[in-house]
Amino acid sequence: MRMSDIILKKRQGGRLETSEIEYFVKGCVSGAIPDYQISALLMAIFFSGLDQRETTDLTMFMYKSGDTIDLSGLPGIKVDKHSTGGVGDKTTLILAPLVASAGVTVAKMSGRGLGHTGGTIDKLESIPGFKAELDHGSFIQQVRDIGLAVVTQTGNLVPADKKLYALRDVTATVDNISLIASSVMSKKLASGADAIVLDVKTGRGAFMKNPEEAWELARLMVDIGGNLGRKTVALITPMDQPLGQAVGNALEIRESIDTLRNKGPGDLKKICLYLGAEMLVLAGKAGSNNEAMEILENNLDNGLALAKFAQMIAAQGGNTDIIENTGLLPKASGEAVITAWENGYLTEVDAMGIGLSAMNLGAGRENKESPIDLGAGLILHRKTGDRVTRGEPLVTLYYNSPSRVEKSVLLAKQSFKIGETPPQVFKDSFKRIG
Repeated sequence: MRMSDIILKKRQGGRLETSEIEYFVKGCVSGAIPDYQISALLMAIFFSGLDQRETTDLTMFMYKSGDTIDLSGLPGIKVDKHSTGGVGDKTTLILAPLVASAGVTVAKMSGRGLGHTGGTIDKLESIPGFKAELDHGSFIQQVRDIGLAVVTQTGNLVPADKKLYALRDVTATVDNISLIASSVMSKKLASGADAIVLDVKTGRGAFMKNPEEAWELARLMVDIGGNLGRKTVALITPMDQPLGQAVGNALEIRESIDTLRNKGPGDLKKICLYLGAEMLVLAGKAGSNNEAMEILENNLDNGLALAKFAQMIAAQGGNTDIIENTGLLPKASGEAVITAWENGYLTEVDAMGIGLSAMNLGAGRENKESPIDLGAGLILHRKTGDRVTRGEPLVTLYYNSPSRVEKSVLLAKQSFKIGETPPQVFKDSFKRIG
């Protein structure tokens, strides 16, 4: 088998055999195939595409390319959740303890942030003392003890994806549906869950800008999961404006605690209940989504969800005093307030602009080596559809680096649009696939 023949076949629109995809993935990991040939095939795939069988094969060999997590010794059906990323998306911080409080085993590996989207691990590491890196034995033991752990990805998990993504990033082949789906699903499958709930974002602040592309990606990932023996469900959710009101690591921990007290923003609570309900049903803890939502609502009201969050913080070395005293979290030294410049209605709060403003303040990374300012970020005081009056605060920026403020204020201010008439704001249920 020759790599040049595989490249030519795909360049001409042919379907790759399972053996050819296996040869390609193994050669990527071993170093037998040079980067220039890997990049050539990625470009051929970008233009000619992969069908569902090819994409499933690629996903399978990618997830088997390194270590896999064995969760079979843990009780019950293990359900994982993945979001395609967004601004202010702190759902894992709420969902993990909330779902675990209902008796579902949650053994989750999460990532760090890059660009305008935040990372769950960065947010958790704003809790003083919190250890996100656990060895495999400690990870499994903690889940067995308390039913919950959220840790950073460790070991040699899916090395094929690391190699392919690095080359996709420098060859402008990132935004291909099959390559995105195989990247996401290979990591989820290697993480050992029995079932998977996908939160596929769409809108200006999401990777998939339009609903049609988001639906296509969600449908493909659900099919891949099913083809490889995992029950998989996807919800398509909006990301035109930030989720909740807080954007930034410590700020989002504060908002997550409020939400676990059942006092958080309505849009954030809603998506957590919908995603959590899917997880409970897949785990066999509820017979319907309505029953599952009632269980989750009760655990927000009775304090079980917040108590489970505190239990996880303690187990991973964090200071649980932050539950009652969020002032112990990292704080910014300065703040700047943007006010409404006229009366009217907020017709737009652009998630991308807010995300870029937060990143510029230091709350996100421009590249993998960029340091994170855990105290920096923004708090939105008004959202799309709200009536505003001139001089009323729209958003507060929190910063530690004064030199970053001017650009961040400009980016944030440009994210708000005010009009004379209220916009049409859709509040329908999320589209479900699976």
